[in-house]
Amino acid sequence: MADLNVNDRVRIPEDEIHVSFARSGGPGGQNVNKVETKVEVRWRPADSRALSDADREWLLSRLASRLTNDGDLIVVSTRTRTRERNREDALAKLATAVREALRRPRRRRPTRRTRASIERRLDQKKRRSQTKRNRSRRPEE
Repeated sequence: MADLNVNDRVRIPEDEIHVSFARSGGPGGQNVNKVETKVEVRWRPADSRALSDADREWLLSRLASRLTNDGDLIVVSTRTRTRERNREDALAKLATAVREALRRPRRRRPTRRTRASIERRLDQKKRRSQTKRNRSRRPEE
């Protein structure tokens, strides 16, 4: 297993990723009872050398609900019938989760209202005001 490439800045060393296998549940006949194809990948972002201090702080706040009490991020895959493909799938899920959590939202740049939109708003207010004013008066006969 090689290092897990998350994005151009973050590469998780393989010695920080712990992979374990277990029997997978669900349908599959005897194969489910004999073969350990379920893959569980654990990674501890708080102790990782792959993250800068700013990235670590941001990532821990974004992934707080997914971390265990020990601070591990656990990703499980039981999608396929083979151990190797489930391992690849779990590592891909881990990379995606970390990549999405590291993405910072764009700053919103406030824009000015156009002159036409301001004029439309004022024109609408004048019309509404005129309508209400006409209600209160008695038409003269």
